[in-house]
Formats: sequence, C-alpha cells, structure tokens
Amino acid sequence: MPEQLRIGINAQIVTFAATYRQAGVSRFTEQLILALQQRDGDARYSVFVNETARGGFSDSANMRFHYTRLPAHRPLVRIAWEQCLLPLAARSLDVLHCPVNVLPLLSPCPTVLTVHDLTFVRYPERFKPERRRYLAASTRMSAKRARRITADSANTKTDLAAEFGVPEDKIDVVYPGVDPEFHPLSAAQAAEFRGRAGLPDEFILFVGTLEPRKNLDLLIEAYVLLKRQMPSPPPLIVAGARGWMFDRIFAAVERHGLTDDVRFPGYVASEDLASWYSAATVFVYPSLYEGFGLPALEAMACGTPVVVSNVSSLPEVVGDAGAQVDPHQPEQLASALAEILQSKSKREQMAAAGLQRAATFTWSRAAEQIARIYRQAAA
Repeated sequence: MPEQLRIGINAQIVTFAATYRQAGVSRFTEQLILALQQRDGDARYSVFVNETARGGFSDSANMRFHYTRLPAHRPLVRIAWEQCLLPLAARSLDVLHCPVNVLPLLSPCPTVLTVHDLTFVRYPERFKPERRRYLAASTRMSAKRARRITADSANTKTDLAAEFGVPEDKIDVVYPGVDPEFHPLSAAQAAEFRGRAGLPDEFILFVGTLEPRKNLDLLIEAYVLLKRQMPSPPPLIVAGARGWMFDRIFAAVERHGLTDDVRFPGYVASEDLASWYSAATVFVYPSLYEGFGLPALEAMACGTPVVVSNVSSLPEVVGDAGAQVDPHQPEQLASALAEILQSKSKREQMAAAGLQRAATFTWSRAAEQIARIYRQAAA
C-alpha cells in the first residue's frame, strides 16, 4: 500500500444553487470534503464536481477539484456520468469514495460507499415508483460490492444489515459534524436578525425540505392542539424549499384556518441558517425517518431547545439534551412545545444541554475516521 493514497470522491451531488438539493447529502459531502482538505498530507484527493459547485471550493496541495462539462446536477445525467465516465476517471486511484448510496457497476479500484438512510425501503409509499426502484436496486448492489461502507448513524447501520444482509463488520458509523458557524448569537444580534427578517420576538421553527417524510402534517395538527393549550402561542415558521408531495401541507393550513399562524418563508440560504436557529424560541423536527437529522444538531449548536421524534437516528443525535416525542401522536408534540414555551428555566436548561451535546460532533473527527477507513479499503 502506498504511503500517500490517491483518493477519489464522487461529489456530483454537491450544489451551491439555492434549491432543496443544497440541503442534506449535499451539505454532508461538502463539509466532509472541506474537513479532509484540512488534514495533513496523508493522501492526495481528486474530487469530481459539477458546475453548480463552482466557487465553493479551492484547490490545495492535497486536493484537486475536477469539474465535468456535463450538467451532472441533473439526476439522470449524474447517473450516466457515474456509470460511464467515473470508472475511467478512477483508473489511477487507490480508493474511490461514493458518498451517496451508489457505486459504478464497474470500478477499477476498491470502493468506499456512504449510505445515509434507507427511507426508500422503510417508507416506499412516500417516493415516486421509478425513483424508489432505482434507489433500492442500486443501493443494494452497491452495498454488496463496496469494500467498506460508512453509515451516518447506528440506526442506518442496523437497517443496512436487516434490509440488505450486509455484514455489520463491513459497516462503520461515522457521525457528521456541525460546522463552527453554528453557534449562539447574542440577544442583540438575534433581535437585529428578527427585525431584518420580519420575524416576531418568539416563534417555533422547523427547517427542512417540504416532503412527506418530514411529517409536517402531524406538526400542523400539533399546532392546532397547541392553540387550545395556550391562549396565543408563537407562530410556526416552516422554512425550507419545496421538495415533493407538499400540496397537502398547505391544504392542511388552509383547512384549519392557520394562514395567519403558520408561515412558509421558503428556502433559507445556508449562510443565514445559524441566525434562523438562534432567533427561534424552540426548534421542532418531527420527522418519521432520518439517516442523521443534521438540522436538530445545528439548532442545538445555536443554543436553541429542540423537540424531535423518538424514532430512527434522532435519539442518537439529541440524546438527553432534547425532548423526544412519538411522531404519530400530535398530542405529545403539542404538550412538549407548550412546556418549553411556557417555562424560561426549561428553555435555559435545554439550551445549555444542547450546546454541550452538539460540541461532541465534529467534522475533524469524522474526517479522521473516514481517512482511516480509506486505508482499510486500500489494504
């Protein structure tokens, strides 16, 4: 095995365009690349990206970025590039890392695969049939062929073993980190941001792509119940780009007469996220299934109390620092929100616990684990 490995990373999923595709796996891949770039010269990296990522990265002594001229930010083009051109680009590599579920069918070198979640298996009815079939078949085949697999959580590792029969000793859990930009604002800074963004002094915040898995139907139901428990609860801000199957969320708001109480500001730019979290009174994330649930971690890092579902990986993220509720019981969510909103001491205690918890998740540690996995794969 060479002293200095030649590592390739398929980062075609990364985009800096202001759409829902910039969330989730795009941000994970971006932050992992930046953390690997900060390491010493134990490897040389070739990172394959598309034009929508231009301007977000810079070449360095240990990392070079290769931009495809194809519109690989489009899913069908990206799939074709991964299967036809990526194997050619990987011929001079010691290890190829594909950080979003899919490997090329033919690879000239050992591979590392990252699987973020198996939502398409656990909740198939929430995906379009053709997308579900592609994800299930390609992820299953890729997981069997990969030399090593990383999963964002122990929950995803368990799912991989149960659903695809992957040996658990082939899978490493690598928790994402939280970017240093996510930290509490001062009271004056938070007030200034609320004024600039047209936000009230207190509000409940959700951040995420508007899609069925995020369980926003239940969040709307819980808010209806919250209004019965509190005379005038703060408004609910549902921030995020529209993904798919989101029409019923807006229909529920209309049906319950909540158009003045529930606001949809749309996509939030990544550079503004920390301010949104810090300005909120409480952050709520009632998702049915998450590979990790990065927004909950980011909110804790900003000193904001969090309420999450007690399923999938979310308990791994928040631990005892956040409130956990059954994602099928709107009454539980409403009660948890009411308790936090009505008690300043509760909010202060949760904020302190969240900050302490978030500090244990770092990208430098994730990069160190991944670099070790690359060496295991090469060997």
